[in-house]
Amino acid sequence: MITWSNFLSQLFNGLALGALLALIASGLTIIYGTLGVLNLAHGAMFMVGGYAGYAAWQASGSFVVALLAGTLFVGLLGVLMERVIIRHFYQRPGEDQLLVTFGLAICFVELVRLVFSSLSKTVTPPTLLSGITNLGVMFYPTYRLGVVGIVAVALLALYIVLYRTRLGLIVRAGIDDAVMVDSLGINVYRVFMVVFGIGSMAAGFAGIVNAPVVSLTPEVGETILVQTFVVVVIGGVGSFPGAILGGLIAGEIISLTSMVNPGYAYVMLFAAMTLVLLVRPHGLLGTRGRE
Repeated sequence: MITWSNFLSQLFNGLALGALLALIASGLTIIYGTLGVLNLAHGAMFMVGGYAGYAAWQASGSFVVALLAGTLFVGLLGVLMERVIIRHFYQRPGEDQLLVTFGLAICFVELVRLVFSSLSKTVTPPTLLSGITNLGVMFYPTYRLGVVGIVAVALLALYIVLYRTRLGLIVRAGIDDAVMVDSLGINVYRVFMVVFGIGSMAAGFAGIVNAPVVSLTPEVGETILVQTFVVVVIGGVGSFPGAILGGLIAGEIISLTSMVNPGYAYVMLFAAMTLVLLVRPHGLLGTRGRE
């Protein structure tokens, strides 16, 4: 039976999931919008961030250290990927980019499985965010409320980088016309490297933030990748505000549908994506740009 408290609980669950999806999608849409690379390894990097944070948490016992370690490790991994592999595929057909990033995702999953095994791992929430909170009409896990705040701060930091710095100006210009940016004498390949690193850091950060909510497994990135692509399509490719809006919409659709019938959660999500594509082919906040 659906009660008022259950409904509110699912709304908060959807908000927490939506915020997480928004953060992951923001990294993916920045990479695709600027570099034109559809990174199928993004979900695997989300998973790697969780495991890197888990290793740091095991060694230090500090969740803050785990956050920093997971974020920085995946950021460095993204920079290494871009410099060694991805930059050789900018002028290659899209199919080649899909295949190479898909292959990298498989390699990351199997390497993690080799090091950590296939058994699920858990990370304990920090003491400050452990337990439950009385919201008046219901009791709700404190950490899930904390996730919304943590992700909001991370998204604000991304917003400042994209809209209040010179790097952000170059990135947004590159999304619209990378050739023009190159013509102005800006080293676009260095910008591409930084952008790929920032997008990867967003995925890694989300991976360790999500670890206390859902147990870590080597396959955890596969499901989140599908959801993230739907978020990008709904919000609009290359649109940072669109990634946030799409993430919140997707999170609420999955959560509220699961309250009625969990088996239809993804059906409704893809139905919403189809509806958006029919009405606005470029997404809710997307514009015409790179094909």
